[in-house]
Amino acid sequence: MHIDGIPNRTSHPTYLLCELYREGKKVHKRTLANLSTPLSDDQIEVIRDPHGHVRAVRVATQKRSFGPLIAS
Repeated sequence: MHIDGIPNRTSHPTYLLCELYREGKKVHKRTLANLSTPLSDDQIEVIRDPHGHVRAVRVATQKRSFGPLIAS
């Protein structure tokens, strides 16, 4: 899993939590959550810094009660 930053021309970039998976020889990308709405740019950078993005997102969502926001 990783966080993709998608630049936008007229607004802030969109940050997506994505995972890569294989079907046969093809690699596909699945978006799990849009992190731009519930999190600020600074919070996104803090999540990116530690290794183990999945653990960082899980801990942050538990501490800040963002679980329901991300799940929706």
